[in-house]
Amino acid sequence: MAEIGKVNPTLEAAKSAPTGAVDATKYVGTPAVGTSKAAAAAGVAGTVPSTEIDRRRRRFVWTMVTGFLTAWFLAFFRFFLPRTLFEPNSLFKIGYPTEYALGVDTKWQQKYRIWVDRTPDRLFVIYARCTHLGCTPDWKPSENKFKCPCHGSGYDSEGINFEGPAPRPMDRARIELAPDGQILVDTSKLYSWPKGQPTHFNDPGAFLTGV
Repeated sequence: MAEIGKVNPTLEAAKSAPTGAVDATKYVGTPAVGTSKAAAAAGVAGTVPSTEIDRRRRRFVWTMVTGFLTAWFLAFFRFFLPRTLFEPNSLFKIGYPTEYALGVDTKWQQKYRIWVDRTPDRLFVIYARCTHLGCTPDWKPSENKFKCPCHGSGYDSEGINFEGPAPRPMDRARIELAPDGQILVDTSKLYSWPKGQPTHFNDPGAFLTGV
C-alpha cells in the first residue's frame, strides 16, 4: 500500500526528456526498409551521385558544344571566301612538232581537251568542244571523223562540220613555237569559223607551217 503513492522514476525521466529523445524511444529494433530513418541507421546517404558518370556527361556536353561552335565558325568563315572554280592552265606546252605524224593525235584530250592535227602543209590544234551544245566529240579513226555522242554532230578530220545539228566547225587554239622549240598552246585564244562568215583558221597563230 505504501508503493501506490510512490512516483515511478522511469516515467518521470521520460516526461522530462527532450522531444527527440522521446521519439527515439518509439523505434525499437530495426526501422522499416525504405524509410529515411532506415537509410540513416545504415549509414547511407539518401542520394549518392556518381562522380564518374557526371564526369562523362560533362565531357559529352562539352564535346557537342565544341563541335557545334567549330562547325558554325567554319561556315561563317567560308561565307567570306571567294567562290572560285579551278580550271586547267590555258597556256601549256605539248612537245616538239617532230613528235606528231600526219593525222589526228588525241593524247591531250583528257588533260587539255585538245587534239593535235597535222596535214601535209600545216599543224594546228582543235579545241575538243562540239559547237552545238558543248559536248566532247569522239575521234573515230575507222571512219576518219569526229562524232559527237550527245546529238550526233559529225566533223571531218580537220574539225569541219558536215552532219548533225552542229552549226559551224570546231574552234582552233592559238599555237606558236616556244624558245625551246616546243609547241606552246593557248586555249584562252580560239579561232573560229562563224556560220556564213569568213574563216579565221588562216589567221596568224591559228597554225604552224614548216615544222
